[in-house]
Amino acid sequence: DGALFGDATVAVVGGGDAAVEEAIYLTRFASKVYLIHRRDTLRAAAVITKRARENPKIEFFYSTVITEIRGEDIVEGIKVKEVVSGQERIVPVDGVFIYVGTSPNSDPVKELLKIDDQGFIITDREMATSTPGVFAAGDVCQNSPRQVVTAVADGARAYFSAEKYLAN
Repeated sequence: DGALFGDATVAVVGGGDAAVEEAIYLTRFASKVYLIHRRDTLRAAAVITKRARENPKIEFFYSTVITEIRGEDIVEGIKVKEVVSGQERIVPVDGVFIYVGTSPNSDPVKELLKIDDQGFIITDREMATSTPGVFAAGDVCQNSPRQVVTAVADGARAYFSAEKYLAN
């Protein structure tokens, strides 16, 4: 979704590999990327952290959390709070990307379907699960890149697969 934010200011929340890599990736499009992490050091691998620190488009907010995303129909800014001092301020941004861990919402089906060690539903190329006639799509699936466009594509593939299954 980064291409939607050409020449914009965005925030990435998180301090692990995925968050820092996303911040680096977003600098291809955005004019400014704020990387907001609740701790005083990043958890990302040293080589990834080094690349981010060397990128002039990335500004780091350590020991900081987002307390509010502002805007009516679109994101207009974020309210951030420094963990140590408690000081709050408003930071204008056009988008927010949250990378603070991945917990798929697969609990309702965990007894019905094969799920990997992290809780993601295992599907084949046609989005079929381990239970015949049950299809899954989007971020809850194993190996999903967690992007809107791929979730939509997964949904379309699951739809056509389910339609084919029902026809047989």
